[in-house]
Amino acid sequence: MSSLSFASLFALRSRLIARQTVRSFTTRSALFNAAKPTYKTAASLEEVNGSETLIGQGAKEGTFPTDLEQATGLERLELLAKLQGVELFDTKPLDSSRIGTIADPILVESYDDYRYVGCTGSPADSHAVEWLKPTVDQVARCWECGSVYKINPVGVPQDDHHH
Repeated sequence: MSSLSFASLFALRSRLIARQTVRSFTTRSALFNAAKPTYKTAASLEEVNGSETLIGQGAKEGTFPTDLEQATGLERLELLAKLQGVELFDTKPLDSSRIGTIADPILVESYDDYRYVGCTGSPADSHAVEWLKPTVDQVARCWECGSVYKINPVGVPQDDHHH
């Protein structure tokens, strides 16, 4: 048996796979004649104009894509913000100097009608992380320390059917 280089084995494999996945003429014709997207991919926060501008353009042929080239949606928006020194999402820790109570819960701001909260107790890191899900209608209480968390809605969209 002759010894083949890795590159020649890869090329041979690619040709065999290509033979197995031959498309019909009509499918290939439809793919070839498909309209190209008319949007411009946003390269900065100022250029973002709807979700279609948050689709990454992908890598150039023969290269691996960078995070920014392949990121889409909220991930791309977050990366564009970080490039400009803006922190898009609130990732600051919650108040752990006290235990929240029913009368005085720890408020968690949210643009949605719920949020996941990781409680580590008071003082911070006094117990393992307990994940809670307070909603607009119901507070959440930590099973470990008893701290209560409540959603403080900030601009919850009405009739947002994103599911």
